[in-house]
Amino acid sequence: MNSSQDTITKTKTIWTRLPIVIITAIFCCTLWGSASPAIKIGYELFDIAAGDTPSRILFAGTRFIIAGIMVIIFGSLLQKKVLLPKKSSFKYILVLACFQTILQYIFFYMALAHTSGVRGSIINAAGSFFSILLAVYAFKFEKLSARKAAGMIIGFAGVFLCVTGGSSSFLEGGFSVQGEGAMLIAAFASAIAGCFIKLFSQKENPVVLSGYQFFIGGIVMAVVGTLMGGHLTIVSAGSIPLLIYMAFISAGAYTLWGILLKYNPVSTVTVLGFVNPVMGVILSAIFLGEGDEALSVYTLIALVLVSLGIYIINKKKN
Repeated sequence: MNSSQDTITKTKTIWTRLPIVIITAIFCCTLWGSASPAIKIGYELFDIAAGDTPSRILFAGTRFIIAGIMVIIFGSLLQKKVLLPKKSSFKYILVLACFQTILQYIFFYMALAHTSGVRGSIINAAGSFFSILLAVYAFKFEKLSARKAAGMIIGFAGVFLCVTGGSSSFLEGGFSVQGEGAMLIAAFASAIAGCFIKLFSQKENPVVLSGYQFFIGGIVMAVVGTLMGGHLTIVSAGSIPLLIYMAFISAGAYTLWGILLKYNPVSTVTVLGFVNPVMGVILSAIFLGEGDEALSVYTLIALVLVSLGIYIINKKKN
């Protein structure tokens, strides 16, 4: 009994140490930042056209099936036992599969077929502001202060600037429902999932929740995509390695982020979320050739506002 308690104490101590939290959170954000360019490159490597919704869903589903298997295997090896969900876990797994995998990524993949990686990375950061609103009003995790309100205003101003390109109208700035609109929906679904992870991981193993929700959500998406007529065509030798890497993005980032949220206040973890859009813009510029857009005045100002907003709303007074 004492040995078990010591193990739990050590685990909590490790995941609440500030250097560990910072390094792990930045690593997660870097992985997430690479998702946008990876998906857009994947569309080319698997010959998926912008309007081919069934193939996009199949592509996403295949990725998350692999991601789920990765998480389950890694977690099982780490804990030296096969990780199986308890009966009480299935309701949590299904909720997370719905919001974190199915709903979020159907819209995320749709958005990236109709907007740039740079723009998508900045707009997707709106999830950080949605998370605070949900944590305050829906889940009652935190209280809304003037500082957090100011941070959200600054952050949403950055998102608006990115979408409009400095014009006073969404439409004039190139806003489209399938592109920027879909990314905002994906960001909101991600925010809901983040709060659910915080809630559910207090009762269940976050690795089990993450692995099985990816796997089940991936199967649902793959089946739906296939029934709709979707297909994946391997165009080059890089197709499969890219798919495996994309699975690792989800397996590594969401599992580690879930563990951080389990042992730390939401604000302590999400304050480092400003790295996410920064890495998304940098990696999109490098791998997608979107350097001109990334270095435009409006993009840089929008990125600063969004990153500053994320930092302000999550920074503690001390």
